[in-house]
Amino acid sequence: MPDPQSTQTIVLANLEETARFGEWLGSIAVEGDIFTLAGELGVGKTTLTQSIGLGLKVPAACYITSPTFSLLHEYPGRIPLYHMDLYRLSCDEIIELGFEDYLYGEGLSVVEWPDRLEEIMPHDRLQIEISMTSETSRTAHLSWHGRMRTRSKDFPPKSSA
Repeated sequence: MPDPQSTQTIVLANLEETARFGEWLGSIAVEGDIFTLAGELGVGKTTLTQSIGLGLKVPAACYITSPTFSLLHEYPGRIPLYHMDLYRLSCDEIIELGFEDYLYGEGLSVVEWPDRLEEIMPHDRLQIEISMTSETSRTAHLSWHGRMRTRSKDFPPKSSA
């Protein structure tokens, strides 16, 4: 039976809540963390990553964009942000390109389309599955794996109100 503290479902009612959630994720990230983002095309994975970048203090001049065609973008911040889009890759290609070095690097790895990792899926990760509930609202299903489980006790973020 799954640990009830290791899985959560949250409703992000609007873009502001999604932005706050992402910024909180960035603020708790430490070197070596891995956040995997799953969901259909257009559900907001890159938008969430932009908010994570705010929490990491990525400079505004470093606008976070989708790495769909370049596969990997690296951004400076409190710790480096490695933003990967694995949509077009097989697991063998991911290994061949050396992406594992980023997964276990000195920053936060945010991985879109993590199912492509197959057998090299990191054990220690926060898995976020996003689904669209309306044009502006989303549901996020969080699963904290491995050493990331200890961080689930900090969720949900404290309200700034």
